[in-house]
Amino acid sequence: MSTTFTTPRPAPSVLVPVVAGGIAIALALPVFLVVDWRLSAWLLAATLWAAGQAFGFLLVRLRSVGNLAASGVAAIGMMIRAVGVMLVLFAVAVSDPSLALAAALTYAFAYTVELLLSLVTYFGNPPV
Repeated sequence: MSTTFTTPRPAPSVLVPVVAGGIAIALALPVFLVVDWRLSAWLLAATLWAAGQAFGFLLVRLRSVGNLAASGVAAIGMMIRAVGVMLVLFAVAVSDPSLALAAALTYAFAYTVELLLSLVTYFGNPPV
């Protein structure tokens, strides 16, 4: 059995995946303009992305304290961040489903870019 997934590696920087997700949000703007979709959906996705990343930055700072309790709070905070984004999108979907769908797809695209780049940088590091 391969030990690729069980071998510990040093944690990579979160900066590059976050910037790549931001670039994905920025690249979605011309698509919205060309396809003539509502810019409010792009703005909602960009705002949720920026707010989520700001909250994530605070959680990373908290986790760097090195305290076990801080790690637990950071883990719960990461889940709250995802739930918060979903709650906002559900609230918007109640009043305007097409706006929420476009914003959710844009946010999901940026999240996927960030996740894939995070995995590539993590598994690209040599094991310790």
